[in-house]
Amino acid sequence: MCIRTDIKQCRKRGFGIMEVMVAALVLGLLYAAVCQLQKGNRDALIRIRGRDGATEVAQNVIDELNTRGVAYFTDENTISCGDNCLTLAKPDEGGNLVKDDIQVTRTWKGQPGIGSYDISVDYTVDVKVSSDNEPKYKTTATTQYLQAISSSSTVTHVFAKRVDVTVSWLYKGSTQSITVSGVIR
Repeated sequence: MCIRTDIKQCRKRGFGIMEVMVAALVLGLLYAAVCQLQKGNRDALIRIRGRDGATEVAQNVIDELNTRGVAYFTDENTISCGDNCLTLAKPDEGGNLVKDDIQVTRTWKGQPGIGSYDISVDYTVDVKVSSDNEPKYKTTATTQYLQAISSSSTVTHVFAKRVDVTVSWLYKGSTQSITVSGVIR
């Protein structure tokens, strides 16, 4: 009971049930939004890590082929994959050459928040190499000496090959891929 004569000072202080319910509802909506944002951030991290890993895998394959040189691409380790195209091959159990399916797995540590987890991505690598018929990477020479020792007066030398490395991986049920090109000398 209020003894004062001023009614404004006699009002009860505190929060009503409706104010508390509205505040709880607003906080709940904010919490749900933050959780959704965190899930989106994790998905973006996995997508970016997947693409970065694919670029690394493709560059590693090109670097490995570059160390082997253009002489590596012979009939013993390549098969035709179309017009002016070869792909890496390996012998199967019967000794026949089949396309070489290169599989690579990359794993990263993830720690956005309290828990720690591993992000693993499986990659499939497809290597396509230009054939010897590509005029950009071959030279032809004619000499009098060749005419004297053989029936042909020209010699053709392939000094480089174009390599296209396509790396594919699954992200949320769909196949993602990148292609990195290089020249092997």
